[in-house]
Amino acid sequence: MAIEKQKLILISGVVLGIVAIFMTKVYLDQQRQETQERAKKAIANMQANQSAVLISKQDIPEGAVIEAEMLETSVVPNQFVQPGAVTSLDRIAGMVTIAPIAKGEQMSLSKLSQNRRAGGGDLSSVTPSGKRAITIVVDNIASLSGMVRPGDYVDVLAMIQVPAQGADGQITEQMAVVPLFQNILVLAVGSNTGGPSGASRYAEREASSSSNILITLALSPQEANLIAFVQEQGKIRLVMRSPADAKVETLPPANWDTLLQYIMPVKQSSEGERVVDTNEYIEVIRGLNKEKVPLIK
Repeated sequence: MAIEKQKLILISGVVLGIVAIFMTKVYLDQQRQETQERAKKAIANMQANQSAVLISKQDIPEGAVIEAEMLETSVVPNQFVQPGAVTSLDRIAGMVTIAPIAKGEQMSLSKLSQNRRAGGGDLSSVTPSGKRAITIVVDNIASLSGMVRPGDYVDVLAMIQVPAQGADGQITEQMAVVPLFQNILVLAVGSNTGGPSGASRYAEREASSSSNILITLALSPQEANLIAFVQEQGKIRLVMRSPADAKVETLPPANWDTLLQYIMPVKQSSEGERVVDTNEYIEVIRGLNKEKVPLIK
């Protein structure tokens, strides 16, 4: 009996030891996971409060043309980001400084001119390296009522007929607005390339009075081929961008389905059926974010 009791005590001790080791491992794993989560949150919070901006690697005099080797990227806290600070090299490459910029200073649109060359007005001199100048025809409404200027950046939309499969399985065509390109540089409006000559000002007045306007864009060779094809299939629309906004987003084509989905969101029921959301919503703006919140009935 004594031997069996000792065996039982020994086995119990081994089992308790194994349980203790297991519990210790679980505890350590939880602590490690919590530490990793805290670290991730700290990094995310730090990233949310910082921005990457372009700064000057050298002293840049007034009247200089901005080139890539003059600049570098620096991460700074948001409270130290200057108004109009530039975050994209594509946005300012080829622009001209209208005031001296010191080494280490943040690049700001307030010290840059939209005229890509100080004295040049010909199209070849304002076309960035690696890009192609291609002219498209837009009407006054599509060209932002004549307010688009050389040096602006726009998004390009296409209104074309696209193939669609109906409920009966038949392939038909329906009108859709397709986002073609984003953050595209406008090189010229009519014959105005942004130069200071009187001829350019005359061309601008002439273009604004015409029903159709020729707008020249800076596109890659592949993009130029695509827009030439699309222009033969439908209409082109331009959307103005902020000078400080170079963000490119993924956007789906717009048609009747996407319009109705935006107005009346469709949910899936537990049985997989499509259910129309009849809730009423209000838009709530928190900082730079906008979201829809359902009203409580």
